Amino acid sequence: MYTCSYSFLPSVPCRNGRTPFRKKQIPVCLQDGRLEDPLVKGGRKWFLSVSVLITSDLLVAFSASAKGKNRSPYDEKRLLEQNKKIQEANKAPEDFPNFIREGFEVKVVISDNYVKCDSGLIYLDIEVGKGDCPKAGQQVTFHYVGYNESGRRIDSTYYKGTPAKIRLGTNALVKGFEEGIVDMRPGGKRRMIIPPELGPPVGPSTFFSSKQFEVFDVELLGVQDCQRRTIGFYSDFVCG
Repeated sequence: MYTCSYSFLPSVPCRNGRTPFRKKQIPVCLQDGRLEDPLVKGGRKWFLSVSVLITSDLLVAFSASAKGKNRSPYDEKRLLEQNKKIQEANKAPEDFPNFIREGFEVKVVISDNYVKCDSGLIYLDIEVGKGDCPKAGQQVTFHYVGYNESGRRIDSTYYKGTPAKIRLGTNALVKGFEEGIVDMRPGGKRRMIIPPELGPPVGPSTFFSSKQFEVFDVELLGVQDCQRRTIGFYSDFVCG
């Protein structure tokens, strides 16, 4: 007497008249406790080939499911070490953040000294200044050095020899940069880690070629009040 199980191949009825449950399945029949195809001689060879096909399908399924899983701690360690070596080659400053990037997923690795804001901005006060924090409408004078995730310097007012001067509240600064500077005090130095959603625009005409975290070391030199000046049809602000 034969009993049958099915695999995903074109259907062939068993000799005892039983047919597969699905049209696209083929029975593998069991006779006296042994797996065998009763229609073909050398049934054990047939069962072996079916087993190979089924096993291959399972391997493909397991492989596909493995690709969808999150990266392992071992992968994170490898990517972290890779980022550190690149930063060392680029001579990144001390206590520079590390970035574990895999595709569009990025994990920022920082020390406990950093402060995380709800907006996504992360900063570290290297030196706290004195005096009042700047307000919207006031002009801030500052130096900065900009870095990408690999610790490579992409821009610097120090090397240009002239600090930047910007009025706050005019959308002249990157959103994350302005958020980080409004609670600084003159003389203060701060490292800002700005996420892509708070970062600068990207493209061929900018320093930034892709959406990634940017790091800025900022030194706030001074804060000045500004007043509107109108001469004829011309109007501007005078700060000082």
